Amino acid sequence: MTDEVVCYERAGAVATVTMNRPRYRNAQNSAMTYALDAAFERAVNDDEVSVIVLAGAGEHFSAGHDIGTPGRDVDVSFDRKAVLWWDHVDKSGGDQRFARESEVYLGMCRRWREIPKPMIAMVQGACIAGGLMLAWVCDLIVAADDAFFADPVVRMGIPGVEYFAHPWVLGPRAAKEVLFTGDRFSAQRAYEWGMVNRVVPRDELQPTVDALAERIAQMPRFGLALAKKAVNQSEDQMGMRAGMDSVFGLHHLAHAHNAEVSKDSLAGLDAKSMRGASEPR
Repeated sequence: MTDEVVCYERAGAVATVTMNRPRYRNAQNSAMTYALDAAFERAVNDDEVSVIVLAGAGEHFSAGHDIGTPGRDVDVSFDRKAVLWWDHVDKSGGDQRFARESEVYLGMCRRWREIPKPMIAMVQGACIAGGLMLAWVCDLIVAADDAFFADPVVRMGIPGVEYFAHPWVLGPRAAKEVLFTGDRFSAQRAYEWGMVNRVVPRDELQPTVDALAERIAQMPRFGLALAKKAVNQSEDQMGMRAGMDSVFGLHHLAHAHNAEVSKDSLAGLDAKSMRGASEPR
């Protein structure tokens, strides 16, 4: 791997986009967000690419949003692509948080969900909070048997991550269990809930994804794009997009409440305390 926060590789008709911050369990800062977007755009514009694989370097897929590494860049401006809103830099309070999270979290995930080529998330190790968002925008999820998932942000008083797909990818009761407890759930449990397509031994993860991607790549490109749009539109007709909009408002109410009654908008919690709280008991 290189020093780039995202790596890109094409093999035949399959482009692999790899998050490359393994030291920080591929925590997603804004630099990674925009590097992912550039890589996805490259794959979309390459007529030789039929399928996109999203992977994470190292032992873990993604620990979620970067809330504490030396590379955290909440005060840096980026070229906005997902929403037409003003920049968050030099803004304050809810104005800053709403502007930034509308762009780099909810907006970017919605942008990636609409990519007209099939996307496969290849998940090993941790897939936590914001990591769920990255996997959920993909059309298929193949998980290693050591993968585990969680959305523990209710511990911050926040009702789930910004891309609130929980009821649609987990079902209402499983979504409530995941949110109410903040506990980890296994790849096998995710498979039983219908969130994950396949669970395989860790050493079979890459070949399984390769074989699946190559099989999908044999289908007509335009047919794949239309089939993907058909399913996405059906999800939205079931209320997914409107539901996300409504919950995004609750998400920011929680941030504002935390900022008033605690030391910061995250209720004083950091990556270490969040990780410890969601570890198995």
